[in-house]
Amino acid sequence: MSKIRVLIVDDSALVRQVLTQVLQSDSDIEVVGTASDPFIARDKIKQLKPDVLTLDVEMPRMDGITFLRNLMRLHPMPVVMISSLTEKGAQITLDALEIGAVDFMAKPKEDLKSQMQEYSATIIEKVKMAAKAKVRVRVDEAGTAKPAGTAVPPKLESDAILAKTAPPPRSIDLGELIAIGASTGGTEAVRDVLTLLPPDLPGIVITQHIPEAFSGPFAARLDRSCALRVKEAQHGDEILPGHAYVAPGSHHLLVERKGKRYFCVLNDGPRVNRHKPSVDVLFRSVCQAAGAKAVGVILTGMGDDGARGLKEMRDAGSFTIAQDENTSVVWGMPGEAVKLGAAEVVKPLRAVSTELIRYFKKSG
Repeated sequence: MSKIRVLIVDDSALVRQVLTQVLQSDSDIEVVGTASDPFIARDKIKQLKPDVLTLDVEMPRMDGITFLRNLMRLHPMPVVMISSLTEKGAQITLDALEIGAVDFMAKPKEDLKSQMQEYSATIIEKVKMAAKAKVRVRVDEAGTAKPAGTAVPPKLESDAILAKTAPPPRSIDLGELIAIGASTGGTEAVRDVLTLLPPDLPGIVITQHIPEAFSGPFAARLDRSCALRVKEAQHGDEILPGHAYVAPGSHHLLVERKGKRYFCVLNDGPRVNRHKPSVDVLFRSVCQAAGAKAVGVILTGMGDDGARGLKEMRDAGSFTIAQDENTSVVWGMPGEAVKLGAAEVVKPLRAVSTELIRYFKKSG
């Protein structure tokens, strides 16, 4: 099996050095070159033909977004963005994911060398995933084609946050609820789903694997794109129809029922499936709060977080949807859900919204 050929593009000599050392430590990866700015990168892409590019969002001579837009128009390929953990870095990274970057990695704020070494497993995992991911072409409103698109901690399950209990019986008169989970490729997939939904649907809770600094800007971006009202979830928020609540990148999002009303609960417990927030935690809490009155949706993402939670939801009578393989950037999470028999239907991304609208029109 041939090695994954990686080109590192970053104006920092230290970042180029550390990333090279980290990636070269894996026997399946070869760093074929580095570039300090996009113009050098452009020539090296033609010369070295890398499989994956790592790209700093802030670059000299030409910013990373402009370079990425040109790259995806002329030579689409898997790109992992290296972003700073700032609000500006978050906005630029979300732009990059919209343009076509497959994934991103947050650059440590300080003590770069030691911190990057700690994150080595994550960096390696993201590059390997990117090599297999689909680089998609989206069409914007003008009709122009554009692409879409640490030491390993112990892998805890949902029990670490929320013990499994029986869902409410079907006979109880409860309100309806939608839960959505996503990871790699999910920022755009979630947006694609929400922008097609009318504001008269039940409340929506969303767990997207995303850093703490990015979840607020992500929610704000969704709010600007949708007929729904979208916000970053706060502890105690009542979940209202026509509203969507995004888990903050620092906490698990759970749903709690009081009478017929649902509320957001933020939990600062350990990572589940090595994620915080975790989709499995959200799905389990929704299952226990709403049972058969809930709908679960699992979208593109690496790994298996959410698959078991979606199975719990389906077993409780919830209607469940998984994104299909062809439209997923990475068919990890939805693929695992399908293997478990957790998905009642498997649909292309653009059909997920249609399926939700159809389901609630029928149930109403």
